[in-house]
Amino acid sequence: MLDIRELIRRVQLGETDRQIARDLQVSRKTVSKYRAWAQHHDVLAGPLPDAATLQAQLKTTLPVSAPPTVPSKVAPFRDQVIALRQRGVECQAIFAILREQHAFAGSYGAVYRFVRHLEPRTPDACVRVERDPGDEAQVDFGYAGQLHDPASDTLRKAWAFVMTLSFSRHSYVEFVFDQEVDTWLRCHRRAFEWFGGIPRRIVLDNLKAAIVHAALYDPVVQRAYRECAEHYGFLISPCRPRTPEHKGKVEQGGVHYVKRNFLAGRAFRDVHEANERVWVWCVETAGRRIHGTTKEQPLARFDTIEREALLPLPAAPYALATWKQAKHHPDCHVVFDHAFYSAPHRLIGQKLWVRAADTSVRIFYEHELVATHPRAIRRGQRLTNPDHLPPAKVAGLLATPASCVRRAADIGAATSDVVGRLLGERPLDRLRTVMGILKLAHKFGPRRLEAACARALQYDDLTYGTLKRILDRGLDHTATPAAPPPVSSAALPLFARPITDFFPTSGGGSCN
Repeated sequence: MLDIRELIRRVQLGETDRQIARDLQVSRKTVSKYRAWAQHHDVLAGPLPDAATLQAQLKTTLPVSAPPTVPSKVAPFRDQVIALRQRGVECQAIFAILREQHAFAGSYGAVYRFVRHLEPRTPDACVRVERDPGDEAQVDFGYAGQLHDPASDTLRKAWAFVMTLSFSRHSYVEFVFDQEVDTWLRCHRRAFEWFGGIPRRIVLDNLKAAIVHAALYDPVVQRAYRECAEHYGFLISPCRPRTPEHKGKVEQGGVHYVKRNFLAGRAFRDVHEANERVWVWCVETAGRRIHGTTKEQPLARFDTIEREALLPLPAAPYALATWKQAKHHPDCHVVFDHAFYSAPHRLIGQKLWVRAADTSVRIFYEHELVATHPRAIRRGQRLTNPDHLPPAKVAGLLATPASCVRRAADIGAATSDVVGRLLGERPLDRLRTVMGILKLAHKFGPRRLEAACARALQYDDLTYGTLKRILDRGLDHTATPAAPPPVSSAALPLFARPITDFFPTSGGGSCN
């Protein structure tokens, strides 16, 4: 419309059609058409109307003829396309169906344009939200390809953790190999130390390391992340489910920018080199660029305004801890991180909370601390507190030959002698027999057991059954009979005939 108004202005100044066509790069036929229109409607006389008035006048008096339209190649299949769309079939699938069933010769673009014409879309309005200094940071993970892991000497999938301050757009980036809870918390701690302060709110996606259950109104926060937020004093603000645009500052200016600018075209020796270089890049490149929205350098905006607005760091960093709910199994242990930790046997079948720090594991039941263990150092390790086991089963579990010898010595010399001789037998293991004998002291008392062992030694019968009968019949109260005196050779009977008479040394006779 501005070009048409300029054409009419030049006509009003008296320029020729040839001159106007040359200067405005239009045909003389076009200049002639608008000259005739302007003369017919008295536009050339008096002041030139403004663009809006001129547009309204042209629309009613000089309608523009639409260019001839070429019918779509999809039009003959209109009813089938509508039916497929009502069933939720995508454009690509419709294109494949038309080619299979009708030998459709058109392009996928023709199908896409036809469907868009059938289903016109109204663009959604959006509102850009800006935050005050220190008020908010947005956090996200983004896939970063494969990086070398020196610990395992292999290539592994890597992820870029990005935290972007919403006011200044200054970012912290770190490459990691997983999105587990401890990794998530460790990255937060290092990001806060990088910024030298803490934003008042963290906006995040609904990843499992932070949000156990994503919901519009009642999200359930990971217990370890809640504990971290309480330590540092920030609020957890998860996005609505399936609306990543609510954290667009870290989506576009953070994760995508890292992929397009830092990762594109670069190779790294390992993940440590990648992290060292990305931290320099965060300051020298990302921090000093002119941001497309703020029109300022993020680092300058951070240093001059936002740094002082952040919450101060606590005196001590957050001690990384992971919370997990685990079932208490019949063997009196819970399983955490491939290791086994005991808890009181009275809680078998209950759901317990396990809090694992770097060096310790604490187990809670309904907020009550019920067990504490050192952190396991290898997979499959079993850490057991004997007090957590049923008392009836502890004795057999903890009994050893050395402990049985010590218990027998406390009872008396005879008991110690019995236990020592039984444990010294080979090849049968007599530990269970010894345990049964020592258990008799609980029922009959140590003094009676000592007397029973002395009687059993007298008869050289050291079985459990013998000792049990002695005690049941009260024979331990009976004096042990004295041993018979030794028989002298003088008291032996004398034979009248020598013994050689009974064993002939020659001849073939037989004894009758």
